[in-house]
Amino acid sequence: MKQTIPRKLSRLGRDIWKSRAIYGLMLPGLIWFVLFAYGPMSGLLLAFKTYSAKGGIWGSPWCGWENFMYVFRDAAFLRSVFTTLRINIGRLLFQFPVPIILALLLNECAGKRYKKAAQTIFTFPYFLSWVIVASLITNTLSMDGLLNGVLSMLGLDKVNFLGSSRLFAPILYITESWKSAGWNAIIYLAALSGIDMDQYEAAKLDGASRWQTLVHVTLPNLKPTIIVMLVLSIGNLMTGGFEQIFNLSNPAVADVCEILDMYIYRVTFGSVPDFGFSMAISLFRSVVNCFFLVAADWGAKKLGGTGLFG
Repeated sequence: MKQTIPRKLSRLGRDIWKSRAIYGLMLPGLIWFVLFAYGPMSGLLLAFKTYSAKGGIWGSPWCGWENFMYVFRDAAFLRSVFTTLRINIGRLLFQFPVPIILALLLNECAGKRYKKAAQTIFTFPYFLSWVIVASLITNTLSMDGLLNGVLSMLGLDKVNFLGSSRLFAPILYITESWKSAGWNAIIYLAALSGIDMDQYEAAKLDGASRWQTLVHVTLPNLKPTIIVMLVLSIGNLMTGGFEQIFNLSNPAVADVCEILDMYIYRVTFGSVPDFGFSMAISLFRSVVNCFFLVAADWGAKKLGGTGLFG
């Protein structure tokens, strides 16, 4: 055993040196990942400390599980958890299929110029910040906005779209789909471009219609990509689009818009900052997301998929 380990390390070193060009390309990304992904993890210690600005992260006194006890006693925290789950489950049901459908529609386009133009149009909103998008939505859906102006011209009553708790979630789903569906469709278009054209030719020789080809050739080849993206989406069920909700929310819909991220923001910056309390909530969110990710990956494998790691 003592001779085997040095031999393996020597072989590993030779393999790394042989592929040094590839590892050289990976090095900047690895350095960034270590500095900005793993380095800040030291801040997780705050979840178990009573933060003191004088002592900093390392000098603050330990408090054990006290921050977590305060978190789970707060009724607003529990409401924010259920609000986050409700909104994000709705995203899975109503938003997740949109880029898939868009990619399939673009893939069926015969004209290359029209396909490229349509893809550019659908992708462009992704590069707009939520501040700009929220301004457009406010100018369109406010009581004095474009849509209510049209309703007034038609002799109909105005609708308070932005102040309705019942309409808040649908507005989130529609605006997010409009903004990001084109960008997310690129992943599925890349998967569609890798399908062997011989399968389409064989289906055509067998007399399959375009719909039958879509169902029996395109979708089965797209299934692994769909499963991976679904698993990743389930792994983010406790992270609910802070920028979108922060810019679209208002006091009238406060009862349905405070997701976990908004709750953390309010606790951290809305009053006297309690960084230990906030970090306890963030750690809880990360652990639950990790649980959802592992469970979704396990479920995908049980249903015949490959999961995240094949």
